[in-house]
Amino acid sequence: MLSLSPLHPWSARPSLLSVSNQFRFLFLPPLSFSSFNPTISFRRPLRIRSLDAAQFYDYEAKVATQFHNAQKLKIAIIGFGNFGQFLAKAFVRQGHTVLAHSRTDHSDTARKMGVWFYPNSDDLCEEHPEVILLCTSIISAQQVLVSLPLQRLKRSTLIVDVLSVKEFPKNLLLEVLPSDFDVICSHPMFGPESAKQDWNGHYFVYDKVRIGNEESRISRCEKFLNIFAKEGCRMVEMSCADHDIYAAESQFITHTIGRVLEMLMLESTPINTKGYETLLDLVENTAGDSFDLYYGLFMYNKNSLEMLERLDLAFEALRKQLIGRLHDVVRNQLFENAGKVQILKDKYAVLKRPGNGAVSSSEKTRSHDVAQPLESKSQISYCYTANSKLKIAIIGFGNFGQFLAKAMVSQGHEVLAYSRSDYSDVAQELGVSCFSDADDLCEEHPEVILLCTSILSTEKVLKSLPVKRLKRNTLFVDVLSVKEFPRNLFLQHLPSQFDILCTHPMFGPESGKNGWKGLPFVYDKVRVGSDESRVSRCHQFLDIFASEGCRMVEMSCAEHDWHAAGSQFITHTMGRVLEKLGLESTPINTKGYETLLNLVENTAGDSFDLYYGLFMYNINAMDQLERLDLAFESLKKQLFGRLHGIYRKQLFENAEKFEALPRRLLLSNISENAAISKDGRSETEQWFTAAADVLRRIGEDGGIIQEFVELGAKAKVAASEAMDAEATLGEIPDEFLDPILFTLMKDPVILPSSKITIDWPVIQRHLLGDSTDPFNRLHLTADMLIANDELKARIEFIRSQQLKKHSNGLSMQSTKDKIETAAGDMLID
Repeated sequence: MLSLSPLHPWSARPSLLSVSNQFRFLFLPPLSFSSFNPTISFRRPLRIRSLDAAQFYDYEAKVATQFHNAQKLKIAIIGFGNFGQFLAKAFVRQGHTVLAHSRTDHSDTARKMGVWFYPNSDDLCEEHPEVILLCTSIISAQQVLVSLPLQRLKRSTLIVDVLSVKEFPKNLLLEVLPSDFDVICSHPMFGPESAKQDWNGHYFVYDKVRIGNEESRISRCEKFLNIFAKEGCRMVEMSCADHDIYAAESQFITHTIGRVLEMLMLESTPINTKGYETLLDLVENTAGDSFDLYYGLFMYNKNSLEMLERLDLAFEALRKQLIGRLHDVVRNQLFENAGKVQILKDKYAVLKRPGNGAVSSSEKTRSHDVAQPLESKSQISYCYTANSKLKIAIIGFGNFGQFLAKAMVSQGHEVLAYSRSDYSDVAQELGVSCFSDADDLCEEHPEVILLCTSILSTEKVLKSLPVKRLKRNTLFVDVLSVKEFPRNLFLQHLPSQFDILCTHPMFGPESGKNGWKGLPFVYDKVRVGSDESRVSRCHQFLDIFASEGCRMVEMSCAEHDWHAAGSQFITHTMGRVLEKLGLESTPINTKGYETLLNLVENTAGDSFDLYYGLFMYNINAMDQLERLDLAFESLKKQLFGRLHGIYRKQLFENAEKFEALPRRLLLSNISENAAISKDGRSETEQWFTAAADVLRRIGEDGGIIQEFVELGAKAKVAASEAMDAEATLGEIPDEFLDPILFTLMKDPVILPSSKITIDWPVIQRHLLGDSTDPFNRLHLTADMLIANDELKARIEFIRSQQLKKHSNGLSMQSTKDKIETAAGDMLID
């Protein structure tokens, strides 16, 4: 169809040739120039202004392109650090337009990524991005949001945060943003390290806090969320409150354990267990995050403090359990030794009686307990070959003994078993000969005695064995998780002709259920005879584990215990501490938290006797326990010290705000704040002086100013007296100290949301400039505080008792001084 258009000016009359050349490939079959006659002309000229016809490209492709572009967003990332760049890569890869703004100049990085970088936030906002993505730290989020020129954005802009806590940003966004802005609170539960390969399977948690009803705004929200869904994330819609409850249990605990272990400076050892490897991985994953991130998890999640206290209590409970068990053992040993001494005394008394010079027949050694006649060398010499099998007697046929027996039977070895419990049915199923009497077993002359008892019962079991019924070149092997203890025990109690091999299969029925390939097997040939047969027997026993694919590690018992205290004992300790917390899987488990859950599962299956044995019989374990305790205390001090520093900064910033306060409000608070002087702070006088300067600048009456200066002087005296009074009290219990200023509380009150007790003057001063709980940033006013009368009564009672003692001491010292002075005067006279 032809039409006229003023946008296409009239040109000279075109020839048919030019027209045909322009349109022949659209409308006509190909023409041959040889058959074309250029002299032919039309009686009416063809005048073309514009063509409303099919274009040179496919119409469907054009529509598809338009639809594709409609699915793309213009996203502005505020905070273009590591995490902002990490997200931007995926956004750009999916074809979205990405803008960025940050305090630090990342323009070069942005250009390489195909991102538009704006040093000025006004310029960025004037580009009218559809989505503002806040990628700042938790601590700076409020400052950054308030500084944004929101008036330059479209009023329906979608604001999204990606912080690792959710209640705090939700309340912040709702408070600061205009009501016509859309809000999504999200948490990608992964980062540059944990998702460096891809995002597939990682959790993305979100809460549509406020989305307008218009179809375009709903669609925009879905487009943004679809970015993460396309990358394979597991999309979890969850309220901000629920998120923070789960995150305190999973994310905060994971980071806390990771940082405590980081302080221990754990290193890989030649005998790493799978559990220890997971702890090393956990340290590596959490160490890459800044302390600001960790502190934010603590400061801005009201559930984190409770989890920290629970972790502290769990560690203390485990330590008490260990020390209590140790106490019981020592008590039992004392009473046993006392009993033995009494028996010896009784026997000695009997022997001293007349006619008792000879030992009675009942005390004679039974003839069959005497060592068997020594066979000739030809009789006891065996020629072990690669195909010969061993006769192995397992002493202690519990879970671990049965676990080892399966492999030994499968390799064709003859296995005997003895245990206090009756395992005859299990033994029959495994193809093992079970003995209920140790004498009967020893008379079978096994070539190897394999002790699979617990650490605590090893000595008792070894002493009870009728070793005289064994051949004198028998090989004794233990599989305990400590090595110096059984080594010394064997050398002390076994005859010198017996061979000794101390081993530690660093796996068990759980970790080795899918095979032993690659799992470490540590051994020390403590004493092996030089005869070829005995050397061959030792190698053949070790070959049982080597043929199963174990990683064979020859190491001295002392070196093993040093490494084991730093790996195995720490692993079991962390597993048992976490077990006491009762951790459970959540809908938003991180990989680190999954690691902790697996650790609990692996260690919880072992008896407390095993764990106690690691502590009791490894001389390095106590040192590791103390280091772990110090690391945890150090981390707590670091957290609370940071909190203290921020609060002090807020106090000084609030002092500057007094100039903006109404004069009447300031004066009305003067008398109330006089109580602040008793908190013992050294800057009390300066605070009153600064306030007096403010009064002068706002033109207050000179008389009032003078009264205020005098009040400051009195406050200084009161503060000095308060400090002197505290000095007389000596060491003050932590529960009596204010958590911010660490001074003795006079009027303790409970903060309703965080449940923390704090001194009334301290929280009153905080509320002058900030109506929030300093520990979780939730709303707080003075009328919401709860008096802790019970604690106050205890503090006053202890204080009065200590002051009374101090006063009596001074009185006695004064009397003593007077007496000494009088005596001195008499001597001078």
